Amino acid sequence: MDWLDAIAWNADGLVPVIAQDAEDGRVLMMAWMSPQTLETTRRTGEAVYWSRSRQRPWHKGESSGNVQRVRAIELDCDGDTLLLQVEQRGGVACHTGRRSCFYRRLAADGWRITDTVRRDPADMYGEGSDE
Repeated sequence: MDWLDAIAWNADGLVPVIAQDAEDGRVLMMAWMSPQTLETTRRTGEAVYWSRSRQRPWHKGESSGNVQRVRAIELDCDGDTLLLQVEQRGGVACHTGRRSCFYRRLAADGWRITDTVRRDPADMYGEGSDE
């Protein structure tokens, strides 16, 4: 059996992927991969996701320089979610300039921001970018 056949791709031919810092275990982001982007990730050692908004492969860091070097790729017990253990170059995974995309925690009075901006998004992407 081909290793890609073990994955339960959704109706759109994608699988959700969690990127986790290989050093300290912090969850950095969630994205999607297609069979092609997963194969590219495996071959190059750098995370390449599928951008649902752009409908094309997205090499993490292609604009910002915040590349993810992949140390390990893991498949969950149901075969429907991947976990990437990554070395996050530049220390920023989120397009908001934070280390992690998970920077809001629910408190009694609503969402609280728990992480500071490390890099100005305009410096990474230029003015007006939504990447």
